[in-house]
Amino acid sequence: MSSERSELVPPAFPRVPTGSRAAALGIDALLVGLIAGLLGGKGLVGLILFLMIWIALRVFLVSKNYGQSLGRWAFNMRVIDTRFNRTPQLLELSKREGILGLFVFLALSGLGNIGSGNAGVALLIVPLMADGAAVLFDTSRHPQTFHDRIGETLVIGVGRGYSLDLRIRHWLDKAQRYLK
Repeated sequence: MSSERSELVPPAFPRVPTGSRAAALGIDALLVGLIAGLLGGKGLVGLILFLMIWIALRVFLVSKNYGQSLGRWAFNMRVIDTRFNRTPQLLELSKREGILGLFVFLALSGLGNIGSGNAGVALLIVPLMADGAAVLFDTSRHPQTFHDRIGETLVIGVGRGYSLDLRIRHWLDKAQRYLK
């Protein structure tokens, strides 16, 4: 599949650093987690509430917003489908984000209960880590996570966004010059 994908995707699309992908996911996960937490669901109700908000922000918003979630917009990236190089349809986004949403919910649940004294809650982070680790072992120009492969999508860099990573670097450079 890797060779098929490289033939379908023109090399003109900028590659997105793994750290930027993780930061964008973190922004979206924190936003959805905060909203779900404010609405106050626990257990199965909490999972359903979280996934409903996740789907709203990561499927419906993305389908109407050039393939960008809030986190992807902050870091100048978007998701495209591998066949037509356009914003994925609702089915592709739903497959992709349903899996990722479950992994993120488990990870946030594990992190939220880390102080409980039960070391087993740390295992809830493993599915998200394994999904993200797939990028590290994919040597193609546009590496894919497990959820990208299932949804037949890629994450690419674009010029449309907030450029949060560049702004932070600029602020750090300015602070460093000020401290000298």
